[in-house]
Amino acid sequence: MNDRVETPARNVAIVGPYSSGKTTLLESLLFVSGAINRKGRVEDGNTIGDNSIEAKNRQMSVEVSSGYTEYEDINFTFLDCPGSVEFMQETYNALVGAGTAVVVCEPSVSRVLTLAPLFKFLDDWQIPHLVYINKMDRSQDDFMDVLNAIKDVSSRPLVPQQYPIKQDHDIIGYIDLITEQAYHYHQGDKADLVPFPENLKELETQARQEMLETLADFDDHLLEELIEDIEPSKEEILKDLKQDLSADLIVPVFFGMAKEDYGVRPLLDCLIKEAPSPNITAERRGLKTVAHSPVIAQVLKTYYSPQGGRLSLVRVWQGKITDGMTLNGVRVGGIYRLMGGQQKSQNIAQVGEIVALARLEGIKTGDTLTDSEKEIKPLPKANLIPPVYAQAVTAEHRRDEVKISGAIAKILEEDPSLKWEQDENTHEVILWGQGAIHLQVTLERLSNKYNLSMVAQNPKIPYKETIRKSTQVHGRYKHQSGGHGAFGDVYLDIKPLARGEGFQFHETIVGGVVPKQYIPGVETGVREYLQQGPLGYPVVDVDVTLTDGSYHSVDSSEQAFKQAARIAMTEGIVQCDPILLEPVLLVDIFTPNEFTSKVLQLVSAHRGQILGYEGVRDWKNWDQVNAYLPQGEMQDFIIELRSLSLGVGFFNWQYDHLEIVPDKVSHQVLAA
Repeated sequence: MNDRVETPARNVAIVGPYSSGKTTLLESLLFVSGAINRKGRVEDGNTIGDNSIEAKNRQMSVEVSSGYTEYEDINFTFLDCPGSVEFMQETYNALVGAGTAVVVCEPSVSRVLTLAPLFKFLDDWQIPHLVYINKMDRSQDDFMDVLNAIKDVSSRPLVPQQYPIKQDHDIIGYIDLITEQAYHYHQGDKADLVPFPENLKELETQARQEMLETLADFDDHLLEELIEDIEPSKEEILKDLKQDLSADLIVPVFFGMAKEDYGVRPLLDCLIKEAPSPNITAERRGLKTVAHSPVIAQVLKTYYSPQGGRLSLVRVWQGKITDGMTLNGVRVGGIYRLMGGQQKSQNIAQVGEIVALARLEGIKTGDTLTDSEKEIKPLPKANLIPPVYAQAVTAEHRRDEVKISGAIAKILEEDPSLKWEQDENTHEVILWGQGAIHLQVTLERLSNKYNLSMVAQNPKIPYKETIRKSTQVHGRYKHQSGGHGAFGDVYLDIKPLARGEGFQFHETIVGGVVPKQYIPGVETGVREYLQQGPLGYPVVDVDVTLTDGSYHSVDSSEQAFKQAARIAMTEGIVQCDPILLEPVLLVDIFTPNEFTSKVLQLVSAHRGQILGYEGVRDWKNWDQVNAYLPQGEMQDFIIELRSLSLGVGFFNWQYDHLEIVPDKVSHQVLAA
């Protein structure tokens, strides 16, 4: 296309497990490229990435942070994404807008499995990605062992572009497998070109041959050259690497020590030479990259500053955004590039850029933005991760209760993986999230941003009561205090119903012994009593029939018959052998199959009923375990599941049915 718009930009999401060094890598990338003069340190709380109070307090990323730089005439935007599984929704939302992802990991075979959920998401979304093995100075495992472990959790073939040079057990440099040149790391500067270490020639040749053979799987011409022992040109190798990475066919691998800036420059060079341009990424999403196209953009993250200012982090997929433009009927109140907590104003945002737009009221994370008057198809967005951990929360000071709804609305806009609800059974306000730390950070934000202190505790379990026997009972209410009195007289049959049938009321009155106008009062009295039975919980699965009664022509009333019904129920339910019921959830648990046996034991230890398990169809070496679990056993279930599965196990759940509580547990509940 002659009018195709080429954008010299790259937007890169930095992702990886907790503690892999993502924020440190961002500091190094910004420092090496000249965007900052001095690197911050996570432990000092002065990095570009972890700029929020909550992140500094924990020395970990708790939300997406943005940084930008210009290097070799390319405008880079980096998104530093949280690594903790409790904040993975932030990462997934950001990845939707990324052109390329750098997956940061530690050189530990035992930790490689923590990459599996990230690789699954990247592969499902066909997001080009490469691996940067960080902290090579701390490696206890052989480089090839780590590489083979990563291969086991990646559905795309790995293509290492470097081979390590060691001195004793320390990594001191690398061999570039494209150019076959050797380099030693140099403190504070580029790596030094050094003579090729002949003792590594055989190993390097083997690694390079494997790289070429992997590329040849996608290039017939290169395959022919390898068969005929023709040495491919460096240009051809680089071209294949670029094409295959852009198409998400391969995963290039680099390594280094971000804290010392080792291996960071080769990583930057790869992002320049091999990572896809925004135009290629947009066209793969079916969007146009020609001049004068209408704007199509997507919100990746919503921020609220402590002063209340709203910023929407937006990826421009098509067209260009100008200050003051109207998107989705809302006027853009400013365009900014973000450097951590700092903002730099600009007048325009081009295709491929990720910028912050001010004052887009009513626009949510994941929304598709356009200036077109025609209806457009919304861009796909990351699915919301179901909440798995809850706390009941109240304002510490009653005077703050009026502020709760407004503050919570903003918190939910910033973090869509949270859920806020009023439990109709326990009458508690429940905050749902992805784990204990996730909710702690949320409560800290409410305090830091909105001066709203909250108290949290474990939610009450919405137990119910039912009965196991039938009875017939008589209830009479008679009251006289001058003037008209009050009189109601009823006979009730009470019997249990099958589980899940709720409450049924009938009447078999004949001869008008209870006038029709008083019968609704009887039903009301019964229903009011069932709200709290003798064990202290709502009574369910009960059938009550009004069979007989009597009335007084002057003193009877609907209210009197309601009181008579309550008296009858109070006496009768106790005679029906009341028992406690607990809600039981249907839980689908996902885990690497090496932990399946431990998960089965965990379910049994929590009074669960295992329904079965099988391999996940589109996820190699993962199992799905289906089980019934009592809600009363679920409070810390996610914490234990993550503990036994390196943090990667997760579950979905839904309410299924009520079940009788075992006697031992029932005694404990009632005693409490």
